[in-house]
Amino acid sequence: MKLKSLQKGFTLIELMIVIAIIGILAAIAVPQYQAYTNKAKFSEVVTATAPFKLAVELCAADTGALTDCNAGANGVPPGVSAGQAGSYVATVGVLAGEITAKATASIPSTPTYILTPVLGSTAGSALVTWSKGGTCVTLGYC
Repeated sequence: MKLKSLQKGFTLIELMIVIAIIGILAAIAVPQYQAYTNKAKFSEVVTATAPFKLAVELCAADTGALTDCNAGANGVPPGVSAGQAGSYVATVGVLAGEITAKATASIPSTPTYILTPVLGSTAGSALVTWSKGGTCVTLGYC
């Protein structure tokens, strides 16, 4: 009478299949994680533009034009340089109402975020609508 030996452990092919599956999952997950972290870092740049956006809207309401809404004039805060607004914000500036923010080199491709105002009027009051642009749009960060 022959006794069957019991299998202990995994075969080589089973281990190789598991390693291949882990490798495929890692190849997909790592780039997605990097894109997610870069987008999270860039949110600091978007947030840094909020006070400038409000100030330009108030300036446009007061003056009736966007040409006078520059950094440091008519209630618009002065521009921001590296280290003043956060660790990922390089600069923020305003020229004729247009807000331009640039990220630091710690975010790949050093994306820019540009908010362009359009002054319209609704029922006699100045209404500013914003359109976003810059390299952050093509990178998917904003």
